[in-house]
Formats: sequence, C-alpha cells, structure tokens
Amino acid sequence: MAQTFCLINQKGGVGKTSSCFHLAGAYASLGYRVLVIDVDPQGSISQGFLGPSTVESLSPNETVASLFDESLAFADWNAIVHATQFERSDLCPANQHLARHNTPCPEESGLNQFAIREFIGDQIAYDIVLIDCPPNLYQCAWSAMIAADWVIIPVTPEDFGTQGLRAVHQAVENARSLNTGLEKLGHLVTRSDSRLLVHKFYERRLRRHYGARIMQNLMPELSAFKLAVADRMPAEFHNRKSCAARLTRNLCREILDRTRGLGQLRVN
Repeated sequence: MAQTFCLINQKGGVGKTSSCFHLAGAYASLGYRVLVIDVDPQGSISQGFLGPSTVESLSPNETVASLFDESLAFADWNAIVHATQFERSDLCPANQHLARHNTPCPEESGLNQFAIREFIGDQIAYDIVLIDCPPNLYQCAWSAMIAADWVIIPVTPEDFGTQGLRAVHQAVENARSLNTGLEKLGHLVTRSDSRLLVHKFYERRLRRHYGARIMQNLMPELSAFKLAVADRMPAEFHNRKSCAARLTRNLCREILDRTRGLGQLRVN
C-alpha cells in the first residue's frame, strides 16, 4: 500500500505547496511511484505541473472535486489521475470547482469525510502519496487527514508563521477519532534564510519547544526553488546538481527514516 503524507497548516505562505511539489520530484527520482493529490481549490500545485490554462479548463469530473460530489454515484476515479511530464509522477488536480466542497465544520459532512481515503485505497500503483492542503482546516484538509498515514506541518521561522500551530495540532487529534493510524511526522521549517537573525532565533525557539518533532532538514529560501517552479519543474528535474535538489533529496530520506523509526513504513 502507498504511504500517504498530507502537508497542512492553516497559515498561507508557509511553503506547503512548494515543499510538496519539490518532494514529489525528489521521490520520483529516487525510484518511488508518486501520486500528488491537490485538495486546495486554488490549484497551485496543479498549475505547477500542468500550467494554469490547462488546470482552469478542467471539468469537475477531471478533478478532485468529483470525489466530493454526492450527485456522482459512480464517479470515474481514473479520470482524475493525470500523468505529468515526469516519470513515475501522476497528479490528481484541483481548480475552482473544488471551492464549494471546502466547507467549515467538516466533522458534520457525513460520508464526504472519507472521500479521499476511499480513493487512495483503490490506488495500488503508487508507493508515495503526497496531499497538498489549502491554508485552512476545513473539509479538504480534514478529509486529507482522514486519508493520511502521516502529517507534515510546514512552518516558517517567523512570528506569523508559528501562530496557529496549536489549532493545527488539535485538528490532527480530532482527525484521529476517524483515523486512528494518523501520526504527526514532524514540523518542517520552510522559507528560512540563514542570514536573518530573526529566522535563526525562531528556528532555535521551535527546536527547543518541539524537540525531535522538528525535522533536521529544511526547505530554505533559495532562488533555485523559485526558478524551478517558474519553469514548472521540481528542483530535482530542473537541476539535479543544485543545492535545492540536494536538500530536497536529503529531506525525502529523513522523512522515510522517520517513518521507519516509528515502525510503520510500508514502502518497499
């Protein structure tokens, strides 16, 4: 079975999408079969892989929105899996059609809570599933947690970036009522700049407070990440020799090492 990770935080701009995008490329380069599921109505990671015009023109039946549409009794799940230009990497895209399904109070949404979980359970062709969540804790993020094995919480080393983490942790605990196997893999420090004293201060503060729950590897603020996204390529495929690509591969290995440490790795 696939090992499923969701990246969540109710703060925007903390690097959820970019981290997910670059991790997907790195895992594929390491030989894993990767499925990226976009549950953010903004569709940013979908546009990163397929381009804005393609994503915006997709019908609901070709996107993740069909998983939440109760009027589709027999949705074609194969229709929402799109090949990317990168070997061993597929995408389930999202666009504006998903917005109406991302409602507050997800615990009251009935069977829709299990929409992503049921879909992933039918996907036997993948080793790694990465779910990119919106910057809130509504229906889409909730359903992602119900489907996931592991939660990764990207956080920027700044005051605004660290606000609201308690609410995220509480959401994970609440999701465990329906997904008892859900675990917090750790906090991923993102968009850090080693030249800034304030970033160093907040990173030390995070590590003191959360200890081993803070991943050793970072996703720093590097131009190579931005250039790769601008060319619609994960850093690994944009320039494998770049510092950005190397750091992402290191992060991939740390993530898998952490799952092994907790004895729940199911990827060969």
